[in-house]
Amino acid sequence: MFRRVALAAVVIPAVMLGACTPITTYSGFQPVDNDPSDIKAGTDTKSTVMSKLGSPSATSTFDNNTWFYVFEISDRVSFYKPRTVKRDVTEISFNKDDEKVLGVKAYTLKDGKVIAYNGRETPTRGRELSILEQLLGNAGRGTMLPQDDVIPGQRPGDR
Repeated sequence: MFRRVALAAVVIPAVMLGACTPITTYSGFQPVDNDPSDIKAGTDTKSTVMSKLGSPSATSTFDNNTWFYVFEISDRVSFYKPRTVKRDVTEISFNKDDEKVLGVKAYTLKDGKVIAYNGRETPTRGRELSILEQLLGNAGRGTMLPQDDVIPGQRPGDR
């Protein structure tokens, strides 16, 4: 009996502390061989950047000559919301004519801005039906049984 109580006294706190261990998530571009800061403006081109770093995480919406490489580390403890620990964004812009690198900019988590989304909704046309209107709305609009003039393999609207 004493052994079971002692075992429970050790195991239960260990399990409770194990639940508080953060779960770390790595997502996005992860430099293995080359770092995005190694890209040189004026000497590298799109093809050399692609061979060194691979395909970008995203491209600019309005200009395909701007590439973004994004890397993020986030962690989550038990039931709390995940929080971002580290974020690195590298922006590489290219010249439109000769596809050489114009510039390389690096952004971190401190450079980010919080955007306040508008919670209002756009109203839609029409009206909402009550439960009774939904249940009885199709009553009298047709038959549920197949009509005699429909031949199998033929669509009802074709004549």
